[in-house]
Amino acid sequence: MAKTLPILHYPDARLFTKAKPVAAVDERIRTLVQDMAKTMYEAPGVGLAATQVDVHERVVVIDVSEAANELLVLINPEITWRSDERLVYEEGCLSVPGIYDKVERAERVRVKALDEHGKSREIEADGLLAICVQHELDHLDGKVFVEYLSPLKQSRIKTRLRKQERQAAA
Repeated sequence: MAKTLPILHYPDARLFTKAKPVAAVDERIRTLVQDMAKTMYEAPGVGLAATQVDVHERVVVIDVSEAANELLVLINPEITWRSDERLVYEEGCLSVPGIYDKVERAERVRVKALDEHGKSREIEADGLLAICVQHELDHLDGKVFVEYLSPLKQSRIKTRLRKQERQAAA
């Protein structure tokens, strides 16, 4: 039975940890994938990287479908190509609750990864899926989307989130 995992919140230092490659796609990784999917759907979100649940291995789950029934699992994902065309999209993040801002990224990407059965796959993504793939892979490299914003905005976001945490704890 899949369980909901706690999501780390920015500026938690663990979010800046670079994830290590998964050595073997085994039952432990499949359980992690199930738990991450349950966590993402319940949040609700469209993507979740293992880093966000304090597991520092290269595992991502994504589902950008309207019905939330098209789970994409990427293990040891690697972007092999990015389009020159750029897209500005308002992003949010489960680790940065309530904060949304515009980020510019490649409009299309090609990704090589393993699925939850250890089978190699390559996908080409565009639009929201491409944005989501790049956002989640940033997490695996220890980068949070707010790092694309100005230092002033980053500072304001940290202040706001710390205040929310203090209020929640009180």
